[in-house]
Amino acid sequence: MIVIMKPGASEQDVCHVVELVKDYGLKEHVIVGTNRTVIACLGDKRNVDKGAIENAAGVERIVPILAPYKIASREVKKEYTQIKIGDKGFPLGGKKVGVIAGPCSVENETQLLQTADKVAAAGCIGLRAGAFKPRTSPYSFQGLGVEGLKILGKAKEQTGLAVITEVVAVEHIEIVAEYVDILQIGARNMQHYPLLEALGKIKKPVLLKRGMSAQLDEFLLAAEYIINAGNSQVILCERGIRTFEEYVRNTLALAMVPELKEKTHLPVVVDPSHGTGHAHLVPAMCRAAVAAGADGLLIECHPDPEHALSDGAQSITPQALAELMQQIKAIAKAIGRDA
Repeated sequence: MIVIMKPGASEQDVCHVVELVKDYGLKEHVIVGTNRTVIACLGDKRNVDKGAIENAAGVERIVPILAPYKIASREVKKEYTQIKIGDKGFPLGGKKVGVIAGPCSVENETQLLQTADKVAAAGCIGLRAGAFKPRTSPYSFQGLGVEGLKILGKAKEQTGLAVITEVVAVEHIEIVAEYVDILQIGARNMQHYPLLEALGKIKKPVLLKRGMSAQLDEFLLAAEYIINAGNSQVILCERGIRTFEEYVRNTLALAMVPELKEKTHLPVVVDPSHGTGHAHLVPAMCRAAVAAGADGLLIECHPDPEHALSDGAQSITPQALAELMQQIKAIAKAIGRDA
């Protein structure tokens, strides 16, 4: 259930309700909105005296949460969440459509720094690249590990871009968080619950990719694990699902974007690179994603896709990225947003 406080309820009123909630053995999650404060109450509510809470000073009403994902639901928070990323505090989830681009993996310092410069020049807010790479084949390039993180750190210093990379194991979280601004959970790990809970204890944004066959509720419940563990800075990423089609790597389900915007207050970004697997399809799917209401894009961009150590077939060139950014800006403007 959620306790909706009256407009103008004092901090003392909120604290009193929080103590009441704790007295009944519930876990509280306080959400401060523009006009009022909402307190989400999580746990077994069978022995809760709702009347005692509802009659407390400053309380307007109590409302049950119907969605299985409690804190991520728009039943709890009507306003969309904006998450500031990087040292410059780029907002993601507001009016601006944020674009994050870069190679699938960090291959060497020259490759990444040159790409980072191109990504920044194109007008992107973030740089993506994998230091640890979970690959389907054990013989494929697995990433540079900590050395890749150090190169990402240099790219951040050089360009000012927010940096995102994937974390694949609980024991990697601390070292990854030292170098990057956003920690990514890949599709394979969407339901790696110990990893989700561990990322709920850090203070940095987490980008959660939808699993290859995950339904909407499963996706949002995975996000709920992170939020419930203490980290509300969760960004959802639609990256396509596995279907019977073979002309694409995955089927990019763009209908998920407006549906997520209906169900949750969390920012929603789209990865058209993994969603299609083919570079020639990426620009069109980027344009469609922005038109569908995506808050951001996660694009693979490589200066020499033919010789990329991973995912070259779905990586666009820096020149193509620069051209695409102009198209994205036009579409964003047409629907009342910026890019």
